[in-house]
Amino acid sequence: MQERFYVTTPIYYVNAEPHIGHAYTTILADFMSRFYAMLGYDSYFLTGTDEHGDKIYQAAKAHNTTPQKYADRISGIFRKTWTDMGIRYDDFIRTSEKRHIAVVQEILKRVYENGDIYFGSYGGFYCVGCERFLTEKEMVNGACPDHGITLNYIEEKNYFFKMSRYQDWLMAHIGKNPDFIRPERYRNEVMALLKSEVLEDLCISRPKSRLQWGITLPFDENYVTYVWFDALINYVSALGYPDGEKFIKYWPVVEHIIAKDIVKPHGIFWPTMLKAAGIQQYRHLNVHGYWNMQEAKMSKSLGNVVTPQALIDRYGNDQIRYFFLREMNFGNDAKFSEEVIVDRINYDLANDLGNLVNRVCTMTIRYFDGRIPAFHPEEPAGRNDLVDRFTASMEEYRAAVKNFQTSTGLEKLWEFIRHLNKYVDANKPWQLAKENGSALLSSVMRNLLEGVHGISVLLSPVLVQSSATVIRALKAQTTTRDIASLGTFNLLAEGEKISDPGILFPRLERRAGEADTRQNEKSEKTGGAPMTPDQPSSQKGEGLIDISEFGRIDIRVAKILTAARIEGSEKLLELTVDSGLDERTIVAGIAPWYAPEQIVGKNILLVANLKPATLFKRTSHGMLLAAKAAGSERPVLIMIDDSIPAGAKLG
Repeated sequence: MQERFYVTTPIYYVNAEPHIGHAYTTILADFMSRFYAMLGYDSYFLTGTDEHGDKIYQAAKAHNTTPQKYADRISGIFRKTWTDMGIRYDDFIRTSEKRHIAVVQEILKRVYENGDIYFGSYGGFYCVGCERFLTEKEMVNGACPDHGITLNYIEEKNYFFKMSRYQDWLMAHIGKNPDFIRPERYRNEVMALLKSEVLEDLCISRPKSRLQWGITLPFDENYVTYVWFDALINYVSALGYPDGEKFIKYWPVVEHIIAKDIVKPHGIFWPTMLKAAGIQQYRHLNVHGYWNMQEAKMSKSLGNVVTPQALIDRYGNDQIRYFFLREMNFGNDAKFSEEVIVDRINYDLANDLGNLVNRVCTMTIRYFDGRIPAFHPEEPAGRNDLVDRFTASMEEYRAAVKNFQTSTGLEKLWEFIRHLNKYVDANKPWQLAKENGSALLSSVMRNLLEGVHGISVLLSPVLVQSSATVIRALKAQTTTRDIASLGTFNLLAEGEKISDPGILFPRLERRAGEADTRQNEKSEKTGGAPMTPDQPSSQKGEGLIDISEFGRIDIRVAKILTAARIEGSEKLLELTVDSGLDERTIVAGIAPWYAPEQIVGKNILLVANLKPATLFKRTSHGMLLAAKAAGSERPVLIMIDDSIPAGAKLG
């Protein structure tokens, strides 16, 4: 029987539009669903919206509309946001749907008939924002500590769930199942609460005289159910509880993902509700921390909310998925910073992964006419070591992700990515091509292609668009139901012609560095790369420089291997050059004066240690040197005699 995996997000309250806290949880659930599908599991992913309660009624009233119309609009925004982000959920549950209402009433009826619901009176300080009564101990100067609103004392008759009856059972269950709530710190938090105080019975209703927007109790038409005894049940109502095929198939393997602010409802209310209703307990409650801005939790009331759509528009979908999954150590808080996003994109994605893919595909196209070369056992080029490293990284990645430690898992893959880049530098395919080392070159490139393919498959739950682009470019026919086969390094079809995947992750400038971006535009006009703070220039101030400053500039002889015009630009050429250190791409504004075929094979001078710059979505790794006669706009390339080899350093 095929193994199964069922993952849920909390259903999101429709009192406000989605923010990045929602986005992170949903991206994580989407990643986990795709990850287990990659492993061959029958994977099912549920998300949705929570639509009843005081806050929704108040929000609808403020917008001069009905609660149902208000919920329809906001729920629609959540759906659209997830669609725009490429989220691949299997079901989207709404608590205003008939299928959900029927299951809530069925479970309430069962618990009531079992004697676990009674009618009583309760008084307390009610917070609409929290949708619960607060004790005087919880309040600060008579106000809710989260919402800052002074609370009024309300006393009314309501229905109560005998949650206190299940306190000892719950402590015993958590004790017998230490990973029931994870990471451990949140299990300890719940256990400490259970041991330190007697659970109060849970108020589960609101009188219709005060609130009508909710699900009517099946045993009293004058009351609607309280939000937690409504919202939490979505996890089973969406599966067709009690007899639905999906409920029977998926509920035993459910994995809940929540943020730490709702640990108590999910770690105490929900298990006791399930116990009272005679429903099997969930497998794990997986709890993550907050995304903080300037050491504060992100929230609408604080005015520091960043929308998912804004992030996607600025940085790209795969890039944001990677940032979230890599930056948060699951269970701990993480700091949200657009500077860190840019660094993750530039260093991890553009430099490490994107550069690797670009180099490997470019060299395959150049040295083998784009056809996947053969592996030669007599010249293995360190294949066994590569396979061992890849397999170790893959297993560590898999083990970490199964515990929701995505940051740790991705770092294990990046260790192998960085090793592949070192493998390129150590084996110097461009040098092997010059020396006619055909068998060794063939094995080196085949090893690299298999490594890139394996990494792309493993990253496909994260980089859903970019990985697919690379896999298509390699013409791979990989089934992901047996990822162990990736470690054979023998999955690509020899002789198959690959295509150029293009620039996967263009480098970005920080927002604070808009001047650098403008220099990028200027460089197209002047035929040079953008200036950087480390780049000496008379335009940055007058005066002489000393020898130490000059020594920082690495100028080398480089051979132009390919040259092509950049579509959409009248002035730019894209060049591939052999720097003696590596093969790299540079962009130069010389198209009006030099045809591509004129300069291929020529030796030029290259500034090799210039910071990369992005022009027309191409990343330029250096700058060629040219001179201009006084009064002339025409740049003249500085050509170097063929007797001086590529890599020779000026100075």
